Amino acid sequence: MTSDASAAGEIRGALLRLRRATGLPVVFGGLVEPGGPRVRISELSGTTTRALSSLAVTSGNGLGGRAVALARPCAVTDYSSSPRISHEYDIPVAAEGLRSVLAVPVVVRRRVRGVLYGALRSAQPLGDRALCAAVAAARDVEQALVVHEEARALLSAAWPASCPDEPSGSAREQVREAHAALRALAPRITDPMLRAELLDACGLLAGGPAGGGAGLAPRELDVLACVAAGATNAAAGARLGLRPETVKGYLRSAMRKLGAHTRGEAVAAARRTGELP
Repeated sequence: MTSDASAAGEIRGALLRLRRATGLPVVFGGLVEPGGPRVRISELSGTTTRALSSLAVTSGNGLGGRAVALARPCAVTDYSSSPRISHEYDIPVAAEGLRSVLAVPVVVRRRVRGVLYGALRSAQPLGDRALCAAVAAARDVEQALVVHEEARALLSAAWPASCPDEPSGSAREQVREAHAALRALAPRITDPMLRAELLDACGLLAGGPAGGGAGLAPRELDVLACVAAGATNAAAGARLGLRPETVKGYLRSAMRKLGAHTRGEAVAAARRTGELP
């Protein structure tokens, strides 16, 4: 499961990008609380009061609660008078002076994880541009949370296999596959603390410091980790988001630094220096 701090950080970044892209004066949002159908508003930009801060929005209630219950975007042109929503939150919304509001759920693996809001202080339609931008921002958060969850799952799967004093062949291969997957995933992680944790884990799985002995560059080590797990150049490129020619270039450079003449020799040398498990 993604940590709340990481998820909140992704929502914060998405809201700031949404505000810059649309010019919306107010954006805010938050996560669904663990164990309950409520969204806690924690991230706000452009607000002038504390009326919405830490507000708990229950599924089905108000605009955001409706977006959670339906798992789809919702919008109203005049919040306080709209017949399409219930009005449990009229007082804090009015205190902030909001009229036209949209709410877009963040849905990860068919479960609503949070809500992004955008708002105007005038009763006018927000338009397709604002709604599309909000949907795109929510999709960015969804993809980031999926990546984070994949990273956590890989870390959890890797540790049991790496613990035995004399790991079996299958456990060793599991560690090597987890190491390659974590290295491929790390550049996609925007949370610097989680990215550092992943790279530290890679070093521990390899039995030495990440990027140690031969002075391999991060991308050279990424490519070599994929090769060690049995990937072709094309497969390594697909996994890392690189062209096959670029993969070849990184592999040649790694081989040169390791004093190797073949891919197999390069992998063996990197294992000896503790750069690969």
